[in-house]
Amino acid sequence: MPPSIEIAVLLLGVLALETRRSASALHIQQAFASPNQTNNFVVDPVSRKVYLATVNSVYQLNGTLTLEVEKRTGPVEDNLLCHAPQLPQAPCEHPKSLTDNHNKLLKLDPEQGVVVVCGSVYQGFCELRKMGNISEIAVEFPPQGEKTVFPSMLNIAANHPNASTVGLIFRSHGGNTRLLVGATYTGAGTQFFPKNHSKEDLRFENTPEIAIRSLNIKDLSRLFTYDINPSEDNVFKIKQEVKTKNKLNFVHAFIQKTYSYIAFNNDAKMGHKESQPNSILARICLDTDNPRKPSGPESRKLTESYIQMPLQCGFNGNIYNRLLSVYPAEIHAGGGRSSEPYLFGVFSKADRKSALCAFRFGDIEEEIRQGRRNCSNSPSSDVQVLDSVIQGSGAACVQKGNLVLQPEQLDCGAAHLQHPLALQRSLRAVPLFEYPGLTSVSVDNVHEHAVVFLGTSNGRLRKLTLLANMTVANQWTLKLRSSEAVHHIMTFDPNDSNFLYVMTSHHMLRVKVADCDQWQSCSDCLGAGDAHCGWCTLENRCTIQKECAQGQLARSWISMSEGPQQCPSMTLTPPEISIANVGILINGSVPDLIGSRVECEYRPGVSTDATVHLDYGTAQIQTCPLLPPDSFQPIPRGKDHLTVSVAIKVNGTSVVSGSFIIYDCERTGAIHPKICVSCLSARWKCYWDPENHLCVSSKDESKPGLLEVSNSPFHPCVAVDVRMLHISFFFSLFFFFLRSGFVLQMEKLECDFGTEQRYEASWLNGSTVKCSGVTVSTDNELPQITMEVYNCGVGSVDCSQCWGREDQGHLCGWCENSCRPRDDCQPVKDSCPAPDIHKISPLRGPVEGGTLLTVQGRNLGRRAGAVKVFIGDVPCSLLPDLYTVSTELVCVTGRSAHDRPDIVQVDVDQSGTGMSKESFSYLVPKLASMEPRKGPRAGGTRVTLRGEHLDIGSRVRVMVNDTLECVITEKTDDVIECTMPAALHANTDSVSVCVEFEDLICQDVELSTTYTYEKNPVISFIHPKRSFLSGGRTITVTGQGFDLVQSVTMQVLGIGQTHCSVLSTSSIICPSPPSSQSQQTSVQFYLNGVLYTGDSPLSLDSEPEEEEEELHKGHFLLEYVENPQFFTANKEKLIKHHSGEPLTLIINKVPSDLELVPEEYSVMIGSYPCNISFHNDQLFHCTINGLLSSSERELPVTVQVGNFHHTIAKVQLGGSELAIVVSIVVCCVLLLLCTVALVVYCTKSRRAERYWQKTLLQMEEMESQIREEIRKGFAELQTDMTDLTKELNRSQGIPFLEYKQFVTRTFFPKMCSDYEKSLVQPAYENDGLGPRALPETHPLLQDWQATNTTRPNVEEGITLFSTLLNNKHFLITFVHALEQQKDFAVRDRCSLASLLTIALHGKLEYYTSIMKDLLVDLIDASASKNPKLMLRRTESVVEKMLTNWMSICMYSYLKETVGEPFFLLLCAIKQQINKGSIDAITGKARYTLNEEWLLRENIEAKPQNINVSFQGCGMDSLSVKVMNTDTICQVKEKIIEAFYKNLPFSQWPRAEDVDLEWFDSGSNSKLLQDLDNSSVMEDGRKKLNTVFHYQVPEGASLAMSMKDKKENTLGRVKDLDTEKYVHLVLPHDELMETKRSHRQSHRKKVLPEIYLTRLLSTKGTLQKFLDDLFQAILSIPLDRPPLAVKYFFDFLEEQADKRGITDPDTLHIWKTNSLPLRFWVNILKNPQFVFDIDKTDHMDACLSVIAQAFIDACSISDLQLGKDSPTNKLLYAKEIPEYKKRVQCYYQQIQEMAPLSEQEMNAHLAEESRKYRNEFNTNLALTEIYKYAKRYRSQVVSALESNPTARRTQLHHKFEQVIALVEDNIYECCSEA
Repeated sequence: MPPSIEIAVLLLGVLALETRRSASALHIQQAFASPNQTNNFVVDPVSRKVYLATVNSVYQLNGTLTLEVEKRTGPVEDNLLCHAPQLPQAPCEHPKSLTDNHNKLLKLDPEQGVVVVCGSVYQGFCELRKMGNISEIAVEFPPQGEKTVFPSMLNIAANHPNASTVGLIFRSHGGNTRLLVGATYTGAGTQFFPKNHSKEDLRFENTPEIAIRSLNIKDLSRLFTYDINPSEDNVFKIKQEVKTKNKLNFVHAFIQKTYSYIAFNNDAKMGHKESQPNSILARICLDTDNPRKPSGPESRKLTESYIQMPLQCGFNGNIYNRLLSVYPAEIHAGGGRSSEPYLFGVFSKADRKSALCAFRFGDIEEEIRQGRRNCSNSPSSDVQVLDSVIQGSGAACVQKGNLVLQPEQLDCGAAHLQHPLALQRSLRAVPLFEYPGLTSVSVDNVHEHAVVFLGTSNGRLRKLTLLANMTVANQWTLKLRSSEAVHHIMTFDPNDSNFLYVMTSHHMLRVKVADCDQWQSCSDCLGAGDAHCGWCTLENRCTIQKECAQGQLARSWISMSEGPQQCPSMTLTPPEISIANVGILINGSVPDLIGSRVECEYRPGVSTDATVHLDYGTAQIQTCPLLPPDSFQPIPRGKDHLTVSVAIKVNGTSVVSGSFIIYDCERTGAIHPKICVSCLSARWKCYWDPENHLCVSSKDESKPGLLEVSNSPFHPCVAVDVRMLHISFFFSLFFFFLRSGFVLQMEKLECDFGTEQRYEASWLNGSTVKCSGVTVSTDNELPQITMEVYNCGVGSVDCSQCWGREDQGHLCGWCENSCRPRDDCQPVKDSCPAPDIHKISPLRGPVEGGTLLTVQGRNLGRRAGAVKVFIGDVPCSLLPDLYTVSTELVCVTGRSAHDRPDIVQVDVDQSGTGMSKESFSYLVPKLASMEPRKGPRAGGTRVTLRGEHLDIGSRVRVMVNDTLECVITEKTDDVIECTMPAALHANTDSVSVCVEFEDLICQDVELSTTYTYEKNPVISFIHPKRSFLSGGRTITVTGQGFDLVQSVTMQVLGIGQTHCSVLSTSSIICPSPPSSQSQQTSVQFYLNGVLYTGDSPLSLDSEPEEEEEELHKGHFLLEYVENPQFFTANKEKLIKHHSGEPLTLIINKVPSDLELVPEEYSVMIGSYPCNISFHNDQLFHCTINGLLSSSERELPVTVQVGNFHHTIAKVQLGGSELAIVVSIVVCCVLLLLCTVALVVYCTKSRRAERYWQKTLLQMEEMESQIREEIRKGFAELQTDMTDLTKELNRSQGIPFLEYKQFVTRTFFPKMCSDYEKSLVQPAYENDGLGPRALPETHPLLQDWQATNTTRPNVEEGITLFSTLLNNKHFLITFVHALEQQKDFAVRDRCSLASLLTIALHGKLEYYTSIMKDLLVDLIDASASKNPKLMLRRTESVVEKMLTNWMSICMYSYLKETVGEPFFLLLCAIKQQINKGSIDAITGKARYTLNEEWLLRENIEAKPQNINVSFQGCGMDSLSVKVMNTDTICQVKEKIIEAFYKNLPFSQWPRAEDVDLEWFDSGSNSKLLQDLDNSSVMEDGRKKLNTVFHYQVPEGASLAMSMKDKKENTLGRVKDLDTEKYVHLVLPHDELMETKRSHRQSHRKKVLPEIYLTRLLSTKGTLQKFLDDLFQAILSIPLDRPPLAVKYFFDFLEEQADKRGITDPDTLHIWKTNSLPLRFWVNILKNPQFVFDIDKTDHMDACLSVIAQAFIDACSISDLQLGKDSPTNKLLYAKEIPEYKKRVQCYYQQIQEMAPLSEQEMNAHLAEESRKYRNEFNTNLALTEIYKYAKRYRSQVVSALESNPTARRTQLHHKFEQVIALVEDNIYECCSEA
């Protein structure tokens, strides 16, 4: 047996840089399925039990989710309006029904051994159950017989399934257990409160949003009470009036340090501003530490320490404004050694996008301290007192002087400080990870790495590993069961954080956070980037640390932080072992193995025990005996070595493996016999025995002559150089130079050339041997020796080359100007001529040096070591590897102190110095600019760098961020063009770009600039998606970011590619390439030379099943179809055409799928383009208006579409001879006509001249008048707006009608008008107090008075009839029955609808439901016919009911928002009309909006002021502005308006009731009248007297007084007979008859149409007021949104959806018919419905134009207007498109408003009913309705009997009973309604 051979093993780490991700690093360990929807869960850290709460059940599971106990908790009999049955003496009058119990709160109290279980039933009642058996009650509460129980002790959680509740349990310093609860308010006014109820349950108003309650089960009397000391400050309750602005939706409550944090959203802010955060984090200090003062109260009050701050996730408009889940965790961040607490949160926004953000608790605490400091010492807008809470005392902080707050007060406030507080400035964070549909988050700190787990709404669990800088390093995804949404709370197993409890909608899961077994090698395990996984060394597998048996021992478990370089590996030293060697060491490193069984295994079952030795550091040495030689496999034939594997096993487990080599030198010698060099050149240690010519493995001391490899420069073996002396076919003489240390000098030698013959060798000197008589044929093989045969004369052209061969062993010398064998050169001179430099390159380089300078020439030295190069005095370092003897050298230039040119100098030993003819210049390069400076992250952008000396040196590079290279495509001295690389990272923004010379790192700022990587361009789609075979069709590429694109190539796969053009940032056009056949292919694009693959998201592992990937991913479908076909109308091939005539061709198209547009094709007739004038799907027309002239008789008609050119016909030009004949005849006729014309001209020229002069004069006069008129109009347009605004006196107030008057005028417009006319006559009396107001005499506003003949049972009948009308079935049947009667006219229908509205005004909720039911019937009837016609007119009862309903609901909005701009518009119209002349008889005025009321003559009118006193009015005289063309009646009206402008119009006197006297300068008075003896006649009519007629001067004094008695005077002027009287102009129909007489009159006339510009003047003056009115109508105030409009529009959309009506135009028409046309147009045309004003006929005409403009704005059809269109439509034609946009925007805003629940609408309607209660005589309305019932009695009874529901409830009998009671006893009313 050979001696034992030992092996030492060293375990080392190998670096592995590449990381790989697995498909999933998570694994579901256990699962529990719930039949009901899950609500909450909690884990007991001691028993590891899991308590799961679901709808109607709670479960107790063990740690592996096996069911232990189940307890049903519902459904139960309950009603939301009933108190909990546990409340003593609390009966409920509301009916109860089975109600599901949704768990709202589930919390553990281990110290008391109870589980707090709160459900949604019984007003949020909580139970205390046993932790050991959750099916048992731990504490019965309230106790049996307990009477002192308050609702606040029972109503704890939210009582609605969708309302949120959070809570936590803590122990105060006194040992008392407390429960903190936050619950969403669900009382009246919220979406959770039952419909049709207001405030029937006081429980909702008294329950706070946040409260701390007692949870001491030993003190049941105070269990669940607020805190210990009852106080309002111990609860957080929102004030009732601001609850709608504070809808708190709680997310989570948790404890951090001694604080409780509550995270919630304020849902009241949702939908207003998506860019504003709605997420809030509140903090409350808990008394978990020692008391602050021994004498202080036991507990700190909740609101003293309450402070809240907004949380903002995201920046710059990309804000995720809703918080979904939070998780506090201690992590390592920022590279620090210690961990610090962070708050992680998942936020979302409206488009389902979500993000993960993290906030430092240190920042949160500092913000809170600064907020309290600011509130006390330096109040600012950053902090406010939370005024919405009952403890709030105003929003502003009040400065407390120089109060110094202690740290305790800064953290938790104090009683004397202001509280609670709200920080206004958001705490902001940048999203760490963005992904759609995130719902929950939990975080763990694993081996100094933050590991984040994220749940999603589609049932995925994502795992992220964060780096120290909080960026995502790796991520994995686990697909959960059934793809159910993950609950927002996830919890780690309290005993093993390697397991995570996850709850989905119907499952409870226990997920193992890492699946490490999938990685089989150490490098894969540590390179995967999973912080949970590490390499268990002694078990040789990838595990989590807890699963590694020796995982806690040092170096036994390698973590991800240590890196793959720490993976165990084996290093063998040396790796080769001789089979005959004694032994060898293998060193290595393993964990501490003292006491472990360690062995070396060579193959399965063959091993030897190892001995462990101590070593340095962490390395350990194991010594293993080697197996006997015969135990190894034999060395294969032809080989001299064998590879043997070995593994180190520790306790039976292989830890590390490696291999070593066993070799045999004798085998080496056998393979290469008798060759010393082969033996000593082997990979392993061998020795050469020269005596026996053997290769041996060991060095035997008995043989001292063995050769081995040494450090000597000479090989131990004999080295022979052969020199040929004579060149011939046969060689006869050789010289051998022996270089060996073992050959004895003068020893006898022989020459063996590998042949059978040996030759005698003789010594010439100590190192040269001569072989003589050698005959070697070149055909002979020389297997044993390599000979070099050389010729000195070949390849040596100069001295240096010749002598340089000496280094190759060539004995050559330079003599006689040639290179010869050295023996032929006698004497030998080894010196050479001086160097001769021919060329240097490059000629320029940077001053920093580093340039590879190439010098070419002759005699540049014989070896590299003998040559030195200088540039002036700067050395240039020679590169020996690039040196060519004598002819070329390359050196690296040194650094120069400054830029300069200098000569290159070459110094050669023994030869001298050579100088270059050219200079080398040191230069300083500079970079001036770079264009462009931005580009896409995909790279490919061609940038141009400009500067100086950019093309110097031997190597120039453009580096990006010092790591990437911009590939240079072109380079000159001042310009470099290069192509930018792709960005390394997806979020790369700004990078540095630097020009580097000679591989020197860029340090000069003058060579550096910046470049910005921007988001890659995105291609959305291409259009069209079809091309014809010939190609050339323009394909439009639409997307964004194309401003970054320089070049585009479209590649059609399988066909070819074309170059495209960029039109704009969003559009690219590409011609399609031609194709040989029809096919469907795909298109891809190269943007800047880079293939576009789609702008994929940042996610590292996008999963198709999770995300909606782009359909194209860079590929777009394109279909090739056949070329289009065209033919002429009759398919003729030859078209005859006469030259000189216009030519129109009708060209038909063969139907195809190409969808060509006219711009795509053109038609050519020869070289003439034919203009396309008409186009449709089947044909198009093309026309040539010019002359076709060509030398050819036929011109081809060619249709061109892209590259497709097709000749469809030819045009034959003919008729030239006929044209000549016709031309001659025409010329003759023309000559004759010219002669006649000349005679006529001569005779009439004088007459024509005179006529022309006259006409010219008239034209100039007319032009002057038109110019003057337009100038006036322009001046008026500029000044009237300002004047009008000044003259409008708003101090008079707006004379709104009362609500009851508004309703009666709106509901009964004709009746109200009749009443007012009948009551005008006795309205005024001549008393000293002036006029008095009209009494309100509308019958519906008076008391119901019975006549003497009325029987008592009539009132009972009317009451019963009222009850019937409040029955929905009766009322709907009643309405339908009446509408079916032919004699039930439209007026009756409207009257019935208005009477019903009055009768049901106190129950608007019921009225609304009736209206909706009737509308549904109307929609059903219209949908089957033409749905667009619905609600167009008011022809049914329900349509009038809708009108009335809108009037009631919109009254407040009308009065508060629209009333003021509407009244201002009316005042402006009236003021503008009065600024010009008004014809008192025809009503036509200078200023108007209506063409029919325009005064089409230029009436010279001047304004003047008069001083007027009104006798008996009690006012001083006023200055009144009138026109001198005003009639006396018009003057009276203006005076009355001046005196009574602050009173409603109904209180004004009439002009007919007053007298006007003028007092001249002589104190003489004159009564002014429209007609008197001084009136003049004009055109047979008597002209009304005017101010000008009486010659009333400026500033005249007039007196007005009431008439003593009614005189039979002229009456109203506008009622005068136009046949007898005239004011300013004649009636329109008589203008033409009197035209001749007027022509001779003194009044100058122009075209009447010129005065139409006055319409524009009036319009421009009123435009601002009209815009303000339309803006008020078509806007949504935030404080007063039109709830009724939103509610009704949603109703219409719902009905359209139910009937499948998807046409948006139909819905638009419905909305327009229901609101703008039904309500607003009615108000615009009838301002007297709203205001107590005088609506004149002229104002009515103007309002009709405005109303028409409003109607046109609401229409969906485009107005087709032309010069013949009516001016009323043309006037606002320019504004209509803008108004249309406002209407569309208004409808869109209404649609985007938060949906209005039935409950909220009913509350609004109930409030409207309450405000106007008892305003109307409902009994009179009922009586009038009864008249209809009586008239159609039989039809109503028949309809009731045919209705099953009505028949079942005996409605027809009740109706008959009403008839019986009231028949023949109807009350007589004051008037009919």
